[in-house]
Amino acid sequence: MKSFRDEMAEKLSEPLFLIIEDLFINCCIFNKLISPGDNIPEMRSRTLITIFTTTISFLNGFIGISQIVDLEREKPYKKVFVETDNFGASYLDILEKSYPLITTDTIQFSMLNDLAYYWHTRNLKTSIAHTLKGLQLTRKKKDTLWEGRFQITQAAILLRMEKLDSALTILTQAKEKVLEKDLPFLYTQMGYVFERKGQLDRAADYALDALRLGEKLKDKKAIALAYSDLSNLFWKQSKFASGLEYGLKSVSIFEERGINDLDYGFTLYVVGNNYLELKSYEKALNYYDHSIAIGERYGFYNNLSDVYISKVDLYTYLNEFEKAEIASESAVKYAELLDNNFMLMRSWLSIGKLQNIQGKYASAIESLNTSIAIASEDFGDEFYLSQAYETLGKALAGNHNYQEAYQAFAVYDDLKDKIFTAEADQRISQLRTEFDVAQKENIIQLQQTRISKQQTRQTLIISLVFLLLLYLLLLYKTLKINNKKNKMLQKQNKENEFLLKEIHHRVKNNLEIVSSLISLQSAEINDEKIVAAMKNSQHRIQSMSMVHQKLYQEKSLSSIEMKSYFLELANYVVNVFDAQDRIDVHLEMDEIELDVDTAIPIGLIVNELLTNSMKYAFPHRATGGLTIKLQKTDSQLFLFVSDNGIGNNAIKEQIGTGFGTKLIKLLTRQLDGKMNLVVENGTTVSFEFQYNKAA
Repeated sequence: MKSFRDEMAEKLSEPLFLIIEDLFINCCIFNKLISPGDNIPEMRSRTLITIFTTTISFLNGFIGISQIVDLEREKPYKKVFVETDNFGASYLDILEKSYPLITTDTIQFSMLNDLAYYWHTRNLKTSIAHTLKGLQLTRKKKDTLWEGRFQITQAAILLRMEKLDSALTILTQAKEKVLEKDLPFLYTQMGYVFERKGQLDRAADYALDALRLGEKLKDKKAIALAYSDLSNLFWKQSKFASGLEYGLKSVSIFEERGINDLDYGFTLYVVGNNYLELKSYEKALNYYDHSIAIGERYGFYNNLSDVYISKVDLYTYLNEFEKAEIASESAVKYAELLDNNFMLMRSWLSIGKLQNIQGKYASAIESLNTSIAIASEDFGDEFYLSQAYETLGKALAGNHNYQEAYQAFAVYDDLKDKIFTAEADQRISQLRTEFDVAQKENIIQLQQTRISKQQTRQTLIISLVFLLLLYLLLLYKTLKINNKKNKMLQKQNKENEFLLKEIHHRVKNNLEIVSSLISLQSAEINDEKIVAAMKNSQHRIQSMSMVHQKLYQEKSLSSIEMKSYFLELANYVVNVFDAQDRIDVHLEMDEIELDVDTAIPIGLIVNELLTNSMKYAFPHRATGGLTIKLQKTDSQLFLFVSDNGIGNNAIKEQIGTGFGTKLIKLLTRQLDGKMNLVVENGTTVSFEFQYNKAA
């Protein structure tokens, strides 16, 4: 009799078993069940088996197996693509190594059935081998239900192996064995069989049967899959708008379901196909790339081959032939890995289409003949076979083989007539109508229940509407009154603005009159000191006059732009001293606006400093320059007035005495400021004012 250890060694790969065994020995030593150096005991006791399975679970935590299989859980198998999709491409290896360890038949059968079904995405021969193993076990256990479920899987594989009649027979047998909840998936496979046979109308019938049953069972996966199949059928019928409509419905349900699986990836591919035919190339590419991402994660070679075939067509339409050739290589690679003639035939068909567009007719003929040769007599799918003959006819005509082209087109016409019959087209349109009517009837029922509820609300709504209208009427009257008041206020503001400008203009004129009177008076006085004092007063009056002139000339009635004001003031002072040809004025500042109460004192200060500079800094008509800076922050003003005159102490003494200096100090205190005098290489007087207080 084999030991538990020997059984595990046979079921697991040697490296994995050795890792587990080493961890197991350490666990036993830690729990004092064996001593270092002892032989591994026969693992018959429940305690040792528990430690061993715990060790496996511990290892699983590192390699991700426990996401799917955990022998310590009450339900050891978390069903793939139903309860979880949190795993990578190695999930088939995990299922294959794990299902023999399960002692509960239903769980073991479920794992083996998933293993068999999802192997068909990678290799059909391996897939059918697992399916036959499942059928053998279920028949041995006389489990009819699971036998029927394995038969559905067997049929899904057979139809992809081009054994369509066998698949149909087995599905018919399985229908009598499975539960109602299994029927949507069975109907889906039935639909695939008839689609591959070119009987699109019957395929649509089964898709709608699956949809109705899915809605009855509230099975989101079944509903999404039925919409996906209808989308694909409409695409084959060249009804791309309808195909896109149903495809997007399917995608929405899959995304609501929240599981990335084989059918979601296929639906993304189908939606991309419809976008491609509608010439929405960027959207088509996005859906193809999303499908590829899912296919590469889980190893869905069938979906990957499908998508790369369509990407060949997409890049061919865009004349990106290099990308199309790369995509065709991937399509062939995955078809060969899958060992699926259906995919391989279509891959070579896409290559032939690409070569036709490129004008490589000889190569296209070779590729298309390869495609047709792969399609055996019982190939079944006349849709793609018709495309192959149509494309071959174009290639032969392009290569001037007109007689052979005619023969290829004749085969194409014959196949097309079998597929796209008036009856099939009429039936699909009828099915769509029936489905739309059923949908509308459901909507009508829902609307009737809503109407009954709405009737109880109508009285309240009418009352609310009446009150709202009354409120709106009052609001309208209020707005009308306010609008009238606003117009009156705007008119008053304009009048006040005009009056203020007129006041500033008159103040300016009056100040100029005073300045003129002082000038006349000083002309009659012989005392030079008195004359000088009167001229200084005249300059101060002029500096204030300029402020009022600015106020009525500019847009704002409350602020002065200081840069232009300083320029006018400096030019005025320089002209008074007849020094415009030897004294340059520099303004090192940005445009700054100040209020009147701040501008007038600062203007007087600058006037005094400029006047002092003109009197004392440039004796004997020396040349030089005056510089004015004004900087403003949120709370402070910085004023600098400088000259590059003689700058000796005598000048400092002159500046430090007299009425002008007293006036500067008085105005500085008024503006809550500080003054600093520097006499070196000229004279610089700087001020720091608290602007908020000044304002």
